[in-house]
Amino acid sequence: MRIDALDRATRSDRLHGRWMGLFAMLTLLVPLLLIGELLVDGLPALGADFLLRAPTDAGLGGGIGSVLVSTLWVLAVCQGVVLPLGLGCALFLVEHVRAGSRLERALQLTLDILGGVPSIVFGLFGNRFFAVELGLGFSILSGGLTLACMVLPLFIRAAEQSLRLCPDRYRSAAAALALSRWGFVRRILLPTAAPGIALGVVLASGRALAETAVLLFTAGYVTRWPGSWFDSGRTLAVHIYDLAMNVSGGSTNAAASALVLLVLAIGIQALAVALGRISRGASA
Repeated sequence: MRIDALDRATRSDRLHGRWMGLFAMLTLLVPLLLIGELLVDGLPALGADFLLRAPTDAGLGGGIGSVLVSTLWVLAVCQGVVLPLGLGCALFLVEHVRAGSRLERALQLTLDILGGVPSIVFGLFGNRFFAVELGLGFSILSGGLTLACMVLPLFIRAAEQSLRLCPDRYRSAAAALALSRWGFVRRILLPTAAPGIALGVVLASGRALAETAVLLFTAGYVTRWPGSWFDSGRTLAVHIYDLAMNVSGGSTNAAASALVLLVLAIGIQALAVALGRISRGASA
């Protein structure tokens, strides 16, 4: 009786493992199909000229040089705001706010609400506040600041969770060594949480790079080379949307632009992970 039950359990485990393996393979198949489709459609258009020249003829000619520069500038503005503000807020929640207090509950609720606000609402807010009220107009600065407002809750959540994973014994050791709170944060807490903070940077950058609605209302549509932060600029996501939806015959250049955007996102992820490991290794 026991042998039969054991055989049935073994067969059930094997069947379960095969189904889970099938699901895993199907999950891996999605990015492979995505990348394969982009390579087939967009690889013929890729080249040095495509990466260095500005778009012409509504994007059918030229390249994406100016669009790529505008994208990097918008992302730089976004991360330049998100990193100090987000990390400061996460440290405040972890180090200075008592767990379960009204202040913590209020801050957590605020972050949850902001994290669930649709991007189009952030676009309308950015257009009204940054472009109109502050007089920044349709500009890279308006787009980057609005994106920062949108991805800030996501980064704060990721950084907060990473900071809370610091073992209590590290705090005890810091107290035994008479380290100040800032000394503990700088020498132990931040290096320990660096990989999780890097993940937050990746998540925030990925959402910012993929955004179109926010930037249509704030950064604008212009494809010329940006000369300053106050110039209007088209990002890669907006450029892909315009080529795919509004330009007849623009699918090839749209796929090529999507490949560049994908490589940019992967590069940011690799850089963030590498910096996180270096920071953690330096503290070991």
